[in-house]
Amino acid sequence: MASEERFVFVVDWFDQAASLIRKYQLTYFCVDNSIEMYDLKNRRVFLKRCQYPSLALSDLYLQATITIFSRQLKVVDYGDVFSRSRFEAERGRTFAMIKPDAYNHIGKIVDRILEAGFRISNIRMVRFSTENARQFYAEHAGKPFYDGLVGFMSSDVVVGMELVAVDAVPKWRSLMGPTNSNTARNDAPTSIRATFGTDGQRNATHGSDSPASANREINFFFSIPSNTAALNNCTCCVIKPHAIQNAGKIIDMILSEGFEISALKMIHLDKPSAEEFLDVYKNILPEFVSLVDQLISGPCICLEIRQENVVQSFRDLCGPLDPEIARHLRPNTIRARYGVDRVQNAVHCTDLPEDGVLECEYFFRVLAGN
Repeated sequence: MASEERFVFVVDWFDQAASLIRKYQLTYFCVDNSIEMYDLKNRRVFLKRCQYPSLALSDLYLQATITIFSRQLKVVDYGDVFSRSRFEAERGRTFAMIKPDAYNHIGKIVDRILEAGFRISNIRMVRFSTENARQFYAEHAGKPFYDGLVGFMSSDVVVGMELVAVDAVPKWRSLMGPTNSNTARNDAPTSIRATFGTDGQRNATHGSDSPASANREINFFFSIPSNTAALNNCTCCVIKPHAIQNAGKIIDMILSEGFEISALKMIHLDKPSAEEFLDVYKNILPEFVSLVDQLISGPCICLEIRQENVVQSFRDLCGPLDPEIARHLRPNTIRARYGVDRVQNAVHCTDLPEDGVLECEYFFRVLAGN
């Protein structure tokens, strides 16, 4: 039989019942999109080779979280020299941040990022304290603009992202354009800073200038103990895994309709958490099991949304549960535009006014351990 290309990774699975991290070797076969898993501790085959079409090669990179038959696995290392050399050459990551001046354009910027071929492997809304901002921009300490930059960056929320792509650092810097937005409008008129920036400081976005900076900035940003959730007068929105590719467009719809997004983060739900969150639908919706499977099939983006009478008004924007009905009755709703069926219906939204705070608390306090 002719040789076939395959890639090998080491993955961790947290066994909740035993409170142990179990390590496996995951092999991905490109020829037929099949996988095989080997138990490293017990030295035996754990999963015989089988096709798994919902897993793509692009899903596999260091620190990625993937779901295999309802088990959530974290990619922690390469399994052989070939995989390491191939992926380290072709995959890179960078840090991107949407600054306070571009809050109203979060959705449009995220959409530009996704359309450019980046994978968003993490995203989170944070409010920098003055000390956070000083630490993040420590390399500029002593420069004339430093205090103004620190004050600006701690003036309101920012959205940070870990982006994955080939040559991620230069690719993101090119998409952003020159640091000064006025220069960008002359030299790179289609760039993000030319489109959404104002000047050299209020220039919409930040990007790492090297792989080393990217690693430092990613580790710093995603470890800040900041929770922007208000947990009052709010409703919960969950952008489902199948709709992540349209997350920018969905976020832009939400902001364009006058809603406030007061908290945002990416989360990988495990099966017990997804079942707990959807428990109220267990004996109501026949699709309950499929709804759980969809939520754990990949990353979700969770949002706390605020506005007057927010639960009902946001439900109106989401549209009917069934996207097919939505396309006939409410064609301008989120589910009509980005939903597929009753399970893959783009977003979850809070049903009852009294549950808005409870659902937001679940994602932004309970699962966060706050």
